[in-house]
Amino acid sequence: MKKAHILSTFLLFVFASIYFSACNDDKGKEVPDAPYITTPFFLNIPEALLNADNPLTVEGIALGKRLYYDTLLDGVSGRACVQCHVQKEGFSTYASNSLPHINLAWSSAFLWNGQVEGKMEDIMLFEVKDFFEADMAKLNANATYKDLFKKAFNADKITYENTSFALAQFVRTLISADSKYDKFLLRKVSLTPSEINGMDLYYSEEGDCFHCHGTPLLTDGDFHNNGLDENPEEGRMAVTSNPQDRGRFKSPTLRNIALTAPYMHDGRFKTLEEVIDFYSEGLKYSTTIDPLMKQTHAGGVQLTTQEKADLLAFLHCFTDSTFLNNPAYASPF
Repeated sequence: MKKAHILSTFLLFVFASIYFSACNDDKGKEVPDAPYITTPFFLNIPEALLNADNPLTVEGIALGKRLYYDTLLDGVSGRACVQCHVQKEGFSTYASNSLPHINLAWSSAFLWNGQVEGKMEDIMLFEVKDFFEADMAKLNANATYKDLFKKAFNADKITYENTSFALAQFVRTLISADSKYDKFLLRKVSLTPSEINGMDLYYSEEGDCFHCHGTPLLTDGDFHNNGLDENPEEGRMAVTSNPQDRGRFKSPTLRNIALTAPYMHDGRFKTLEEVIDFYSEGLKYSTTIDPLMKQTHAGGVQLTTQEKADLLAFLHCFTDSTFLNNPAYASPF
């Protein structure tokens, strides 16, 4: 079995940490060669959340990709992961409003309310067993999959566990880190004056985007009540039973955000312009509003028309065409 290197720096990013390293002329360390680190990275980021019991292998990742695209995985209605997670749409899709499968190698809580916590294998087990209700008998009767599971895991029997392990390996490779903004921080391209103004606003207390979306991953991975409703839905409270978690939902990554509409947990905003208008003048107070929403009393951060246009231009800089067209992530069928 050909093991891919398990790197301490696994997949490397940009943004917050890269921003400072770029300012200091520190280009960091190059990533050691590895078969399934499919985007070039040059700057260090926090370590990914790997699983020593499920090391990345060429065979395991290939098997996981096949399962991801195969309707045979669904034991009930013939669905596949790709129906809710389309590569050209940032591994999300408008119809499902699913959180995108982008950079999940750094996540430890999954779904909008974080109802699945732990490792990637845990969320994949949930998908295989509970969401898809995968028919293990059908998979075990498939000669192709029997052979692939044998090669990947030396397993004679296909189980919920090794199926989730294969999917986890593939999804860990879905890494976006080659957007225009990444290239700007690496001093490969320039931003327009409007994009620069939008960046300055994004990282300012006035625009106030960076508190929840300012890490190298463009998400803090946490749960927030961002002022959508005066009487918010349960959100995270449905998992924790803590009343203080009412209305708190996971902050999605903003990578490829221009392609992952609709927005918010319930998909209420159809465009980025609507999202910007909401944060500018549409915030609503509730007793569990996040303290980071400092301008709730004013209804929002009160952006001018030009500031909104500049911020929108900057958000489009998060689009990563390399990720969206990477053949390593495309259907094997």
